Amino acid sequence: MEMSQIRYVLAAAKALNFTRAAAACNVSQPALTKAIKTIEAELGSPLFHREGKRVLVSDFGLMMLPHLQTILDETQVARTLANNFRLLNQVPVRIGVMPTVGHVRLSRFLGKFQLEHEGVEVAVTEASVADLKTALDGGEIDIAIMNAMDDLGDAFHVQKLYEERYVVVFAPGHALGALNAIKLSDLSGEPYVDRLACEMREMVAAVCKDKAVELYARFRSEREDWVQAMVLARIGFAFMPEYSVTLPELLQRPLVEPCVSRTIFLVNVPGRPFSPAAAAMVRAAQRFSWPG
Repeated sequence: MEMSQIRYVLAAAKALNFTRAAAACNVSQPALTKAIKTIEAELGSPLFHREGKRVLVSDFGLMMLPHLQTILDETQVARTLANNFRLLNQVPVRIGVMPTVGHVRLSRFLGKFQLEHEGVEVAVTEASVADLKTALDGGEIDIAIMNAMDDLGDAFHVQKLYEERYVVVFAPGHALGALNAIKLSDLSGEPYVDRLACEMREMVAAVCKDKAVELYARFRSEREDWVQAMVLARIGFAFMPEYSVTLPELLQRPLVEPCVSRTIFLVNVPGRPFSPAAAAMVRAAQRFSWPG
């Protein structure tokens, strides 16, 4: 039994005319008739009664039609799945990520995605919020994972992933370790490690100025690993998003009065079609149990 024979039977049952069925299947009428006779011989009973040019479905045909339709439908589904799998592995998912996003949490998501979609390639690029917007707009990346900050308007679609507090990190033995939570006023005059890549840096600086909190930056860097290493080396404390702290030796306390937090979003361009791989990643992000 061949799939073409099943298609011809179903077309003939719908048209009740072999000539019209042959035209719908884009084959000659003799070829369609021969194929139907072949499948009838294989099944052992006629599927149709011929009355001149008129065709009627037999009782046996009425019983078989639902099964033949199921076979055709399942075959088409299998072909679609196979085609989607082939496409899934053709184009890598291009992700843009802020350098301040905690890679440990993000790697857990990416690891789970790879287990569920073996063979899909993922390319991750770090960039500032402004550069990520430009890359999204220009089609250089498929999705971005970032703090949206200002309202992005209609230019981008955002999906919330998680929210995280800002904490104060410091080396073991620091005097701040005696506190359960740290007020901004507690930090005035304390040596400070400045995170230049922080997208909320200007906002935090403005709050410090408003509250007359003086911060003395003894070290500045755009690299999160250097910032944490310098904090651990007792150069000073740093403000960090809680899920971005990667050195387990560092101590941290929640920042209060004021409390500062940020929201991390998955961002894409609305209306722009995804590759099958990128679409699979967006769906996986919607299902994933993010921290917080």
